[in-house]
Amino acid sequence: MELTRANTELSQMSSEPMCADASLVFAAKSGDNEAFSQLCEHNSKRVLLTILRITKNLEDAEDAFQDATLRAFRRLDSFDGRSSFSTWFTRIGINSALMILRKRKRHFAVSLEELNTNEAGEPMVELSDTSPNPEELYATRERNQRLRGAINGLPASHRSIVEMHFIRGHSVRDIASANQISVSATKSRLSRSKPRLLALLRRA
Repeated sequence: MELTRANTELSQMSSEPMCADASLVFAAKSGDNEAFSQLCEHNSKRVLLTILRITKNLEDAEDAFQDATLRAFRRLDSFDGRSSFSTWFTRIGINSALMILRKRKRHFAVSLEELNTNEAGEPMVELSDTSPNPEELYATRERNQRLRGAINGLPASHRSIVEMHFIRGHSVRDIASANQISVSATKSRLSRSKPRLLALLRRA
């Protein structure tokens, strides 16, 4: 029932407010964290429902959405506007959902056609793999500084784990080894830290 309802809602949703999102993207890239929060809020239902179609359970979908939001924050400068923000954010959400399923060793088939189209049946635009210019590098450093500031607000036992994962990009297994804790404990701390980290970023 949950998945059926999600599919129904997703198919009935109207097109996104493109101009409003474009203005918010500009503000978010300029360092406005509130604008980024509004962007995610505007698109949260569509992205979460898309993720739910993949994970097929709400708990995994919410974990994937939190992960996607943090990844979108870090990678905002790679959004070049050739697709809508909603499409770009949805692609990140899909990747986060699939990553969670792989980590939890869930096996089910997801059609390539579904992953490559949005809710309107239009092709999803792949992210370009271009080298960042100096302005983008500066903005990325600024965003990582804000992210580090938010990480400092986490419990001491979670800070290094979250920084290694979201800033340095280390795998869960490498983080567990470096901190001399189990893989399951590492995953648990990351999962518990995500909602708090997002809340701290919104207040930053």
